[in-house]
Amino acid sequence: MTDQLNPSHFAAWRDAASPDLPIVLDVREPWELETASVKPDGFTLLHIPMQSIPDRIAELKDMHGADHPIACLCHHGMRSLQVANYLAQSGFTAVVNLQGGIAAWAQQLDSSVPQY
Repeated sequence: MTDQLNPSHFAAWRDAASPDLPIVLDVREPWELETASVKPDGFTLLHIPMQSIPDRIAELKDMHGADHPIACLCHHGMRSLQVANYLAQSGFTAVVNLQGGIAAWAQQLDSSVPQY
């Protein structure tokens, strides 16, 4: 089972990932990203829509390595949980799911992120 990370604990998780710059893997659709997005702050924001993950998993592993810290993000945390579980089953070892998705992020960390 993939660890759930409450957005209110994100900064501590991000800081513990040092010296690696962790990845927030946004698995939402392009229109969702245009509607609302997090601002990279001490992390790399990477957008790969959920349906593209299987085709791009080797690229992700080659670019960053299987041990690179990754926090998966979607709208409410369900799609990202599926992706996080898939990554973990595919050999990624430092994957968490951002519980509640960008909606929780907006409520807990950054009220400038639009709700939709």
